[in-house]
Amino acid sequence: MYSRSKASASPYLIWMVLFTVLPLALVVYFAFTDQAGNPTLSNITALGGYAMVFVLSLALAAIATALCLVIAYPVSYLLSRLRAGQQGILLMLVMLPMWMNFLLRTYAWMSLLERNGLINRFLGLFGIGPFEMINTNGAIVLGMVYNFLPYMILPLYNAMLKIDKNVIEAAEDLGAGTLYKFSRVVLPLSKPGIRTGLIMVFVPSVSTFIISKMLGGGDTWLIGDLIEAQFLGNTYNYNLGSAMSLVLMVVVLLIMSVMGGFDSEDMEGVI
Repeated sequence: MYSRSKASASPYLIWMVLFTVLPLALVVYFAFTDQAGNPTLSNITALGGYAMVFVLSLALAAIATALCLVIAYPVSYLLSRLRAGQQGILLMLVMLPMWMNFLLRTYAWMSLLERNGLINRFLGLFGIGPFEMINTNGAIVLGMVYNFLPYMILPLYNAMLKIDKNVIEAAEDLGAGTLYKFSRVVLPLSKPGIRTGLIMVFVPSVSTFIISKMLGGGDTWLIGDLIEAQFLGNTYNYNLGSAMSLVLMVVVLLIMSVMGGFDSEDMEGVI
């Protein structure tokens, strides 16, 4: 029986080795070698010159993640309290933008935010503007929030769906007010979804490069842009790019561990 289960697990083991372990090993190897294949720490030490890019990337990703949480929390709670049929319709509306190509969604925001875009034209009807909304850090954060908001809504919704209505009613029967009921009942029971949503939004936000390139106008460089430039740009240096990727991965893993992202209980909110 043991040998049969071991044999059935072998395809997954091969998959993990080929597409997870081997790529990570290559990243580590190139990060600590030069282009001649000699061991070196110069790639890691060279990252000090890009410290501000790392800080900006982490800051914008943190802001976008916080905004997603603020928007998604009440939406998810309201969704979880609706009837089953209504939940299905509204969840479809939440997921509908995800059916469209990522680049097309971002291009749409470019046309909305540009100086002669629809938003400035609408504001111009009231004698307001035009405002410089495109090619700013605010536009980048907006793009992150729009594209990754469903990743926050879904785990929060799933966690809140598991909150028994009888528990909330019991708190009300015991005289709990709205604020007390939220802080002592709803919020603690929704923490697994919060932690999962934070991770699912923060990780793609901190490593994005398409959003910053299209909505930031190429003037604002994030860590994702730097990594892409090392592999596809004129500064082709895959050793330095591997070092950047490795350091970014370590930073993200540290943040995930701080948030308790490795606890199986906290991952209950994943759909």
